[in-house]
Amino acid sequence: MTNSGPIETRIPARLDRLPWSPFHWRVVIALGITWILDGLEVTLKGAVSAVLQLPATLGLSTEQVGLLASGYLAGAVLGALGFGRLTDRYGRKRLFFVTLSVYLAGVFLSAFSWDFGSLLACRFLTGCGIGGEYAAINSAIDELIPARWRGRVGLWINGSFWLGAAAGSGATLVLLDPAIFAPDLGWRLGFGIGAALGLAILFFRKSLPESPRWLLTHGRAEEAERIVAAIEAQAGASRPLPEPEGAPLWLHPRRSTSLAEVARTLVVRYPARTALCATMMMSQAFLYNAIFFTYAMVLTHFYAVPAERTGIYLLPFALGNFLGPLLLGGWFDTVGRRPMIAATYALSAILLAVTGLLFVQGLLSAAGQTALWCVIFFFASAAASSAYLSASELFPLEIRAMAIAIFFAIGTGTGGVLAPWVFSILIETGSRTAVLYGYLTGAGLMLVAVAVVLAFGVRAERQSLETVAPPLSAAD
Repeated sequence: MTNSGPIETRIPARLDRLPWSPFHWRVVIALGITWILDGLEVTLKGAVSAVLQLPATLGLSTEQVGLLASGYLAGAVLGALGFGRLTDRYGRKRLFFVTLSVYLAGVFLSAFSWDFGSLLACRFLTGCGIGGEYAAINSAIDELIPARWRGRVGLWINGSFWLGAAAGSGATLVLLDPAIFAPDLGWRLGFGIGAALGLAILFFRKSLPESPRWLLTHGRAEEAERIVAAIEAQAGASRPLPEPEGAPLWLHPRRSTSLAEVARTLVVRYPARTALCATMMMSQAFLYNAIFFTYAMVLTHFYAVPAERTGIYLLPFALGNFLGPLLLGGWFDTVGRRPMIAATYALSAILLAVTGLLFVQGLLSAAGQTALWCVIFFFASAAASSAYLSASELFPLEIRAMAIAIFFAIGTGTGGVLAPWVFSILIETGSRTAVLYGYLTGAGLMLVAVAVVLAFGVRAERQSLETVAPPLSAAD
């Protein structure tokens, strides 16, 4: 039943007072496993970039390899905007299945690509699906996880991408070994296997409910009550639950929020938060996509690493990326958002600049370059995850998915789509100095983000979503 009049509720406070329970583990696993799969698939694409240039495969140029990455990211931008809008209107759970289905279709079809154009189209479709996943998943994380754990869980789930990256780097040692599979078969098997594994996620996600917070703003209070009561029964099975804190929340349900109101909320109501999230997204997107999508080309062009062996260098790199959010995530809930975000962005920038200077002087080996990348992205991975956390928790529930999509599009469209293509051109020159300029650009953008975080950062740690950003539908 849908309510049309005002709704009095304490559901947000009831969700925030819950102890950690099996339900919360299901949320982490059901949502995090998608990023693991995405990490496996994207890593495979990065590792096969050099293989795809062989005449026995698709015979791509270095610039075409860079354009494949840019095509994937362009699809992610459009997918985020389109599916983000639908996620706010039709619910988090419904879009879980749509976006994942689009993503898996793109991955599967990639295995059957016959030339640059067909592979580019498949990468674009894959990107559309994963862009939609960012909006739906990060919205659900914030709305289902209690406030005192929201920061670390958001970082853990986004960081789980790198578990898949580690698995993907290990898989490439087999799939790209010409003694085991023909050069034009191994990379296709990788995409096909990834799509097959992803089918299981569609069934696993059935165990997750719709966000009770989203249901409330759409007038479905009785359904929200049933879901929260079921979660409470699991969480409070061993001991009585404490009383929820704070006064009841009054909401005026609405079916949707106009794009004009989305724009007013971002530009007029929260201009400082908008500047903060846009800057964080753009800087981390440039840094990540520039280096991650071209790491194999750096190893092959400057360190003479065989194309089929680049995966072994990504394994420690991926583990460093995973350990960053895992080990630092708790501090975002205790030390606080602003100091931790500023610190991780600043350390990433400084270490990247130092690495670039050592690289241009020829003082690094392939192992040394990888070791420094591991240290840089230990911090950069936590920084990138905190950007998605901020875009999600700093804006009202009614536009949460759309806000994530907009900032993802801003960051990826400006810093992500161009970065792999530009870096591939810099690498193709064979000039270490040219690549250094790219590294210094990334470091400079990260330092700009530090200044913006220190100026406009919000103390959202351990605060309810409704305190950080009151719903647009809240009664005056």
